[in-house]
Amino acid sequence: MNIFESYLGALGTIISDLGAADKLPRDLNLKNVTIEPPRDASHGDISTNVAMVLTKQARMKPRDIAELVAEGLNALEDVEKVDVAGPGFINITLKPHVIQQQVSTILKAAGSYGRSALGKRERVNVEYVSVNPTGPLHVGHCRGAIFGDALASLLDFTGYDVSREYYINDAGGQIDVLARSAYVRYQEALGIEIEEIPEGLYPGAYLIPVGQALAKEFGDKWRDAPESEWLGDIRTFATNAMMDLIRADLDTLGIRHDVFFSELTLHNENRIQPALDQLEEKGLIYTGVLEAPKGTKPDDWEERPQTLFKATEFGDDVDRAVMKSDGSWTYFAADVAYHYDKIQRGFTTLIDVWGADHGGYVKRVESVIKALGGDKIDFDVRLCQMVKLLRGGEPVKMSKRSGNFITMRDIVEEVGKDVVRFIMLTRKNDASLEFDFTKVTEQSKDNPVFYVQYAHARVHSVLRKAQTAFPDLDISREALARADMSVFTDPSEQTLIKNMLNWPRLVESAALAREPHRIAYYLYELASEFHALWNKGNDNVDLRFIIEDDTQKTVSRLALISAVASLIATGLDILGVEPVEEM
Repeated sequence: MNIFESYLGALGTIISDLGAADKLPRDLNLKNVTIEPPRDASHGDISTNVAMVLTKQARMKPRDIAELVAEGLNALEDVEKVDVAGPGFINITLKPHVIQQQVSTILKAAGSYGRSALGKRERVNVEYVSVNPTGPLHVGHCRGAIFGDALASLLDFTGYDVSREYYINDAGGQIDVLARSAYVRYQEALGIEIEEIPEGLYPGAYLIPVGQALAKEFGDKWRDAPESEWLGDIRTFATNAMMDLIRADLDTLGIRHDVFFSELTLHNENRIQPALDQLEEKGLIYTGVLEAPKGTKPDDWEERPQTLFKATEFGDDVDRAVMKSDGSWTYFAADVAYHYDKIQRGFTTLIDVWGADHGGYVKRVESVIKALGGDKIDFDVRLCQMVKLLRGGEPVKMSKRSGNFITMRDIVEEVGKDVVRFIMLTRKNDASLEFDFTKVTEQSKDNPVFYVQYAHARVHSVLRKAQTAFPDLDISREALARADMSVFTDPSEQTLIKNMLNWPRLVESAALAREPHRIAYYLYELASEFHALWNKGNDNVDLRFIIEDDTQKTVSRLALISAVASLIATGLDILGVEPVEEM
């Protein structure tokens, strides 16, 4: 149950009734009306800007509108009182039992509390990671992988039909470099001494097993063969090996894609031209010459006729080449075909998660999506900033395994999946993030993942102690949902419940904004309020969770904290983090 949404519906009925009574104009647009917790908790439980929004439409003073609406709100059964503040803000205080009974609602809903039909099963494609298959994933890939995975889970939780996708960039020149690098390791596996990896090739030790596998599979077949004989086969072999490595890396974070889409298939199955034909039919393809890139000296620039897409008609800075002067496709042409394929598969929302270094590529892809899908396709690129790795405030040295960067697996193996996933979601995706190995493993309030998991574990510790203190007590979720909730009168308890009340609204707003980090923020705040109530019980015996001479109150308190644990578990599940029961 989303209590804010229910009061938004009630508000709509009141406005409609006032229109029917000619006290307000009819058919007022309530699109920008909000129902939310007031910024100052002392002002009540719910606040709305309805009067401020409608003042221009109704041609009335907001205060006059507020007074009319307040009268209707006061008549609602669960409303204690309504106050009109300032120029026309409306603050609503609900009757105590309305707030208290939300604990039962949360327990009955269990992991479904906050789940909604917001997305109306709209088909959404979330493409993330999509790293060139030339080596293991590094820390920068790690952040994008976690962000994309959590975003997909968040959208699924709020009613969207989500497909998780990985685009394999296996058709470019970097795959030739991979093949040549693997060939060096293949020679090494055959006993040829390699003093130094040639410049321009991948030096990482992760290719040693690939070379050994090639030697085992093909023997000395290509030992002295010219590149033309082995390049194609080793390209395929090495690419498959790298994708196996990448999938294994992702698996350490619990990330599994629904679709792995190969760029190479676009070329091999002649699927690029049909996509460009769609643009040509709209008069958006022509032969022309691009201006020299900014900063390029005239002597360095050769004007060449190319096949171009009119990207500038859709907001891009320049038109974009889709075919080179030699007749070969550009990388952008494959991107056009790939996104056209997504549209053809029936997705109406396309979300691409890229590294921040790809920011300059956004406009050209946006332009072609507009050209292909018009207003029917929602295209959204989410850029993830790089992560700075520290240890006790000092930069972390490079990984021996990769050759020149810290691998994702290095991080996961040291601190664990849950820590990595949660910390990577403690900042908005386009904000810089520091990952300090020392801080993320501290057992303190300053370590958010520990603090949230500790709250969940603490609840289960209390439940185990309660079972010992009251062996015959039924502490199942169903039994606790029937507890007397009227005992929650302390301000700390009220604050905790009201925060949980905000979860359905918070999760929907996070989905609409496509910002899963809001879930991490919320869980930390909820955990803080739970720990505060725990500490308050140390000073006030009546607020303790287990009261040995008062079974009824104990059951009620167990219901409250079980609701907290249930909600934390739900939120952590969206983030892909395990809600541990012992620490």
